[in-house]
Amino acid sequence: MLTMEGVHAHYGHIHALRGIDVEVQVGEIVTLIGANGAGKSTLMMSLFGNPKASAGRIVFDGEDITRVATHEIARRGIALVPEGRRIFPRMTVIENLQMGTAHADPANYDADLARMFAMFPILEQRQSQRAGTLSGGEQQMLAIGRALMGRPKLLLLDEPSLGLAPIYIRKIFQIVKELNRDHGMTILLVEQNANQALRVAHRGYVLQHGEITLAGTGADLLASPEVRAAYLEGGHA
Repeated sequence: MLTMEGVHAHYGHIHALRGIDVEVQVGEIVTLIGANGAGKSTLMMSLFGNPKASAGRIVFDGEDITRVATHEIARRGIALVPEGRRIFPRMTVIENLQMGTAHADPANYDADLARMFAMFPILEQRQSQRAGTLSGGEQQMLAIGRALMGRPKLLLLDEPSLGLAPIYIRKIFQIVKELNRDHGMTILLVEQNANQALRVAHRGYVLQHGEITLAGTGADLLASPEVRAAYLEGGHA
């Protein structure tokens, strides 16, 4: 579904991505792990052309989207749940969900809204409440629900557990598993919580200083001495 081939990206003079090769197959959960500043969020944003790849190419669903405009990439079926959630705090829960339907078929709205409320019952209870008054975990569910309202083919999750209480971290990763297992959603997941991310992922990549340094199945990376030392046993990459 998604292939990044030799992708480089820059922020001004900063060389943020250095020859990235990543592949996501239909129906997979693929995770990217790495320390702060490794380039994980840059990689996610480069898929939407911000920053645009300065070299290499990005292919989605058989089409080269390296030079495609951001809004057109969204139309093609990629949705991002950004780091920090970025919900609209002064808008209600239901208004936030409606913001996810910009590229969706209006005929699906009622069915999609019912699906979101079934998946996230708390959102139905709070649908008239301002989103900024929700807890962090509830806001993360809202951000995921907003992305799913567009019926994406590929869901990008950028640090979904960041800043959440442990009970919500477990809940978010359970949601990730259910989306993939029960709904066939293809997911690219960026996470600092390497242990949780690799346990739900079919495959994973380790990103350091803008480069892929390790790749393998989730189980293989969990067992890797390098990964364990850097991310799972209190160490730092």
